[in-house]
Amino acid sequence: QVQLVESGGGLVQAGGSLRLSCTASGRTFSNYVMGWFRQAPGKEREFAVAISRSGSTTYYADSVKGRFTISRDNAKNTVYLQMNSLKPEDTAVYYCAAKNSYGGSWNVGGLYDYWGQGTQVTVSS
Repeated sequence: QVQLVESGGGLVQAGGSLRLSCTASGRTFSNYVMGWFRQAPGKEREFAVAISRSGSTTYYADSVKGRFTISRDNAKNTVYLQMNSLKPEDTAVYYCAAKNSYGGSWNVGGLYDYWGQGTQVTVSS
């Protein structure tokens, strides 16, 4: 079992920045691809970004590319999401997730094994 706890959400004006953190406990953190997903009110959950086990490879959704940056610190069992130039359409609950299996697309939520409880990000216009 892996427990994931997100933090860092909040209310920010458009154009502002936030940094989310997700800390894992349980099994070896470096065994997992880590992803961030988000779900806006009335919409389906969507993929935002993911990072490889070592942190050397990242994958961004077009909607966040160039504005969001994912990173991880395996020594601290933590993955980060730096969000810059935030837009009202970024408003959502943000979830971190851990994927143990090899193969399969990183942007498919159903392939992730563990999920955090989510943290709310609200961007005002």
